[in-house]
Amino acid sequence: MGEYSEEEFRKKYPNLARELGGKGGIRINAVRSTVDEGERAASSGYGFTPTAVDFIRRCSTEEQALEIINYLEGRNEIDVDYAKKLRRQLVERGLNSFGSHKDPGYYDRVAKG
Repeated sequence: MGEYSEEEFRKKYPNLARELGGKGGIRINAVRSTVDEGERAASSGYGFTPTAVDFIRRCSTEEQALEIINYLEGRNEIDVDYAKKLRRQLVERGLNSFGSHKDPGYYDRVAKG
């Protein structure tokens, strides 16, 4: 396969050039605290067990998110170190750093397609 100048490439493959050119794109502003958390989120489907982040994403305020973290820690559903990481992320990066807000019923709608 031959090499193209940037101009030739843009003329021959305008959509691909636009995607590779950095114009537009998707902004990613969510942070997963652990690899396991990210893997569960990526492979989640119907019948999955919600994580602390899943519950936090349903919150409308930072106070609600803190209440969730405290509750899960108090029930030993998350350990002390993970709770500290979540609190630190909440304070330093805000509620949106956990991902976009999810309305009630979101996961049921996604699972049903």
